[in-house]
Amino acid sequence: MRHRLIITATAATAALLTLAGCATGPDAADGSGAGGGQETRTLKVAATTSPMTDVVEAAAEAIEAPYEIELVEVADYVQPNSMLQHGELDANFVQHPPFMEEFNAGNDASLVVIEPVYLTVVGMYSSTHASMDEVPEGGRIVIPQDTSNAARALQMVAKAGLIELDADADTWSVTVDDITKNPKNLDFVEVDIMQLSAAYPEADAVFLHGTFARQLGLTPDEDAIAVEQDPQFAVSLVSREDNADSPEVAALAEAFHSDEVRQALEDAEVPVAF
Repeated sequence: MRHRLIITATAATAALLTLAGCATGPDAADGSGAGGGQETRTLKVAATTSPMTDVVEAAAEAIEAPYEIELVEVADYVQPNSMLQHGELDANFVQHPPFMEEFNAGNDASLVVIEPVYLTVVGMYSSTHASMDEVPEGGRIVIPQDTSNAARALQMVAKAGLIELDADADTWSVTVDDITKNPKNLDFVEVDIMQLSAAYPEADAVFLHGTFARQLGLTPDEDAIAVEQDPQFAVSLVSREDNADSPEVAALAEAFHSDEVRQALEDAEVPVAF
């Protein structure tokens, strides 16, 4: 029998989950509750917005007994990594591998990629300009503040010929400090990834993932003035080193590569990575 249970977690409820132990006692771990026999094992998977939440819901329909998936909706991209690292989740579905690696390095964490699921199409968007060439002298370009996504944004601006980057710097970890030529004196503003959409109306150009672009009624094909889609940035199912080889995570991986998930991605018009 297949099950689905959906809850919503905010930063405040995450703290409560921590205090409560988030059902990590012996009965929850081995399924040997008072009823005896093989009981359903609930696997907690965090996600933020659609299509990530859609994928988790589709995986919940696909996963086989004795497992069920509980979707834990979160409001940002750091909280689910912290919750996963501290054992409050079985996995999360919120990020691409470079973002995960940046979290690991900054938090002495041991998160690991289990499976890539869908490709991300990112773009530079402008409410006033029809191309990157139209960005004016002193133009304001808003990019994410995390290293991996900031590097993607800077590479797009460099590809458009508006800046030059240090040729000796690593492609996907460049920062604004690696800009060697900026002939238009562009102003790069770094903000939290969740705040990028708010910058769209006034910025000369803003970096957006497809998810956030769609929330503004924008699409990469119709509205982006620059696009990038690199397979290494596929949104992936992530877990920890200590449970990556467990039967529970194997069941999750199978569910996330199911026909149900593929259909959910096709319905959302998101490129499938498997």
